[in-house]
Amino acid sequence: MASIAQKSALIICGDYMEDYEVMVPYVLLQSLGVRVDCVSPNKRPGDKCFTAVHDFMGFELYTELPGHFFTLNSDFNLVKPESYDALIVPGGRFTELLSDDDKVLKIVNIFAEADKPIFTSCHSQILLAAAGILKSKKCTAFTSLKPVIELAGGVWWEEPGVSSVRDITATVKDGNLISSIGWPGHGEYLKLLLHSIGAKVSRTRENSVLFICADYVEDYEINVPFRALQGLGCRVDAVSPTKTVAETCVTAIHDDEGGQICSEKRGHNFYVNANWSDVCVDKYDCIVFPGGRSPELLVSDEKVISLVKEFAEKGKVIAGIGQGQWVLAAAGVLKGKKCASSRGMKVIVKLAGGEVGESIEEGCVSHGKLVTATGWLALTDFVSQLSGVLGLSVVF
Repeated sequence: MASIAQKSALIICGDYMEDYEVMVPYVLLQSLGVRVDCVSPNKRPGDKCFTAVHDFMGFELYTELPGHFFTLNSDFNLVKPESYDALIVPGGRFTELLSDDDKVLKIVNIFAEADKPIFTSCHSQILLAAAGILKSKKCTAFTSLKPVIELAGGVWWEEPGVSSVRDITATVKDGNLISSIGWPGHGEYLKLLLHSIGAKVSRTRENSVLFICADYVEDYEINVPFRALQGLGCRVDAVSPTKTVAETCVTAIHDDEGGQICSEKRGHNFYVNANWSDVCVDKYDCIVFPGGRSPELLVSDEKVISLVKEFAEKGKVIAGIGQGQWVLAAAGVLKGKKCASSRGMKVIVKLAGGEVGESIEEGCVSHGKLVTATGWLALTDFVSQLSGVLGLSVVF
């Protein structure tokens, strides 16, 4: 969907960085052909970072839970800041450690001196303070960072009217510094990220995408494409048959922790932003079913199956990730279609008449208006292919 982009971004990572705040920009940029180098002091390419889920779960302060493992792809010691177009630092507790790392602060200062965009979120604004580049700059962050920003000479900005996580939408830009309170504001954050590196999004129409979810939907598989498509300017709605606007679906983190099958941990809360009763197929170009365990619930709901069939009858785009193919199989839309399938879904896909070849067992496959991916490891290709099928293109 993108032109060959001679663009690159550097993400400085560390243990217990916020899960969404590293994965969402990483996937979107890679899906557009941008080279994204992920590094961490004292770690090598191929090493993993622990990530953290930060969300409010009924207590005075956010809860921290273990997230997915994130694999680094570049060497911190070989970083040449002048070779990148943007710097991204996710939030999380690791930034407190990095704020005392002279090598990290030197990188931040080189980006600042070159007037290249620096993106921070949640707690990573502490690096801007430590690097001494906040003076007279407007900045936002998680509220506990307000005194830090002000002590560093920055101008604190807080989004008005925020009473819950779902109200957070704003990202603040002051010169080359772009700051966000955290992952709930990723829609605007991603638009500014793309603009800052010269991306121009074009489309044949105003695109609208509908996600179907329920409790224990896979954390990455619902949120990453949801936010990425928002960043590309799509209208994106998420509904659940049994929930209404502002209610949440608990998500599940499925990851390889050395067992014969993936482990499961609790993930973020995902906010439904539309009502099932208001869904009209004619308003949408595409329907997406993320994986996790939620498809086991959705596959038994006749309303859901009927909705998929109506999308198919009207020639709309239909997409599934991981276990999401279970619902597509039940709706009869896989017959004669090439499908990407994980090992665990292969039998179901084949029984439904889908074609799973060895060459397409991993990754993402498009066949006409059907787009399928094996799971969250294939999200970069999924976002790229789905965007292309929807008629979106990006040039730099």
